[in-house]
Amino acid sequence: SPAGMVLSVLVIVLLSMLYEAVKMGKAMLLRRALLALPRSLSRESLMEPEEGGTGPGQGSPSLIGFPIFFHRWFRYHVGQTLFHVVQVVLGYMVMLAVMSYNAWIFLGAIVGSTLGYFV
Repeated sequence: SPAGMVLSVLVIVLLSMLYEAVKMGKAMLLRRALLALPRSLSRESLMEPEEGGTGPGQGSPSLIGFPIFFHRWFRYHVGQTLFHVVQVVLGYMVMLAVMSYNAWIFLGAIVGSTLGYFV
């Protein structure tokens, strides 16, 4: 029916726009993750000091501890992974819709990608 086709094209447009939004969100999260890394990658800046060490002569970097930035970086990495899973799922859904070889669905995917990138 015509109403069903219009609804299908609208859903594909929205899925394509969402795909582009997730792609941009993933890129922004990557930028934040890179900014969270320390500028200097020396061992002293990466390791947490031992407990009880008060001065530079008394405390040495702990070889057992995780880097200070690791916990923040790990949260960003988990977020990027979730964004990637959503992006792949949306991409496959749009691809399957386009593989129906319907010209209107194909145009809906193109228009949705264009609008999603533009916005």
